Amino acid sequence: MAIHHGHTRRTVLTTGAAAALGVTALTACGPEEPAAPAAAAPGSPLAALADIPVGEAKLVAGPDEEEIVLARPTETTAAAFSASCTHQGCKVKAEGKDLTCPCHGSVFDALTGAVRTGPATEPLPPIAVSVREGQIVSGA
Repeated sequence: MAIHHGHTRRTVLTTGAAAALGVTALTACGPEEPAAPAAAAPGSPLAALADIPVGEAKLVAGPDEEEIVLARPTETTAAAFSASCTHQGCKVKAEGKDLTCPCHGSVFDALTGAVRTGPATEPLPPIAVSVREGQIVSGA
């Protein structure tokens, strides 16, 4: 004769769910992950518009202290891109109207981030910036 311990399918499922929650709670109490660097609030100044010649770009510290490319397509506009080459992540260098990757020779358009010459096949990711009172600021 089988011994019945009072376990029904419902108690097994409920106990299993509680145990799973307990594991989740213990996991949440484990060591803290390192915090990601805080991004600057939208509107934080990155550079003066006048510091970048029209039709060119330069590298500056971005909102999260990572190096970014700031470009000046026209007298009154600015654009920004990641400075990490989309081929293998090397930092590009601003050279007039080009952004060049010293690692493998990719060349990007300094004003649009578009690939001019590979091996990179993807453009540099854009970063939102705007111009306010002669300053290029983070965010739109």
